Amino acid sequence: MKQHQSTFGVAAQCRYFGVSRSGFYAWLNRKPSARLQWKQFLDQEVKQCFEQHKQRYGAQRIQRELQRQNQPYDIKTIAASLRRQGLVAKAARTFKATTHSRHTLPVFKNLLNQYFTASQPNQKWVSDITYLATAEGWVYLAVVIDLYSRRVIGWSMAERMTTELVCAALRMAIFQRKRPINVMVHSDRGSQYCSHIYRELLEKHQFIGSMSAKGNCYDNDYQSLVAFERAIKRNLAS
Repeated sequence: MKQHQSTFGVAAQCRYFGVSRSGFYAWLNRKPSARLQWKQFLDQEVKQCFEQHKQRYGAQRIQRELQRQNQPYDIKTIAASLRRQGLVAKAARTFKATTHSRHTLPVFKNLLNQYFTASQPNQKWVSDITYLATAEGWVYLAVVIDLYSRRVIGWSMAERMTTELVCAALRMAIFQRKRPINVMVHSDRGSQYCSHIYRELLEKHQFIGSMSAKGNCYDNDYQSLVAFERAIKRNLAS
């Protein structure tokens, strides 16, 4: 009515919509409620932070950034503001390869040797790292797969590709399978898998380490890992 009052007149519109003129003018002069003003202020703060970081921050990162500015908003409140404004974080950059094999750390022999079958559970596990695009930006995903069933038995996600990422995935697999021993655990030659902490974890549980030949991704169970990555991406998109 306010938008079209110069064209159709207030009286005619009030008759058409069945409202009183006094009610219309009362609404016109009414100030926004305190809740609406707070929402408008929040949206402005969220959008400013979103634009400041080149539209790459999701709710979690915006929450941390606003907390540093002494504005402790709940993450659900920030997520609702992003949805209300139609703001969606975009990928920050194209990722490089997840494997860093140029190091001087010790490596295991390739005991698996592309033999991707097992005669029983907990005989051969393979592990790898990939990355996924989410609403919060890029995250790394480490997985452990049992070659007997081709099922994922351990996984872990983090914003950084650290030794703890692969250790957490392996610990989950160990817990899920009730602490088996003498399992061959195969991976690439990435520095995370060659680290002292990861090797100690293998030794503690009497596991047998195995690693791919240098620069050969096909020494890992590539097809199973790709299938799992696609399944995760579908779940994140749905």
